[in-house]
Amino acid sequence: MRAVLLLLALSVSATGLAEVADSSANGFTVVHEVTIDAPRTETWLVAIRIGEWWSNDHTISGDASRMTIDPVPQGCFCEALGKNAGVVHLTVTSVNPTVWLRLSGGLGPLGVMGVDGNMNWEFSDAGGGTRVRFTYAVGGYSPDGLDSIAEPVNFVIGEALARLKARVETGNADNID
Repeated sequence: MRAVLLLLALSVSATGLAEVADSSANGFTVVHEVTIDAPRTETWLVAIRIGEWWSNDHTISGDASRMTIDPVPQGCFCEALGKNAGVVHLTVTSVNPTVWLRLSGGLGPLGVMGVDGNMNWEFSDAGGGTRVRFTYAVGGYSPDGLDSIAEPVNFVIGEALARLKARVETGNADNID
């Protein structure tokens, strides 16, 4: 419940390319892009260790270290909640290590709504660093319309990417500039 309230309360964007690319009553797309000052392999390896950089505020348990991604087709972006308890936030649908990770499902509170989403993480060379682009397209039904939650989801995705950048570059995901 804590994650639901935080997600709905937040409505600002992180740094870098950050936008709600489109929004309507039946869906939205958010896009975020940053350049990380590290090689692509290093960036990828940190990215898939999501428990090292995801925000505690955007978990069900309140503890991001319980978050994992198994970066293989049908792999789980999951949150452990205890013995025989947990949440599948997203499912890996396609992976090409250091190039892309594609996931499907409803992240966080979207998982209990009448929606589905496709999230793409793309990694490319950018000078001596890595360009990382997160795109999340969500569609389906909500009585209040999905356009009303586009900005809060935009914030969460933007914050996540800023935290990944901070974790890779400084070793501490809390060092968001």
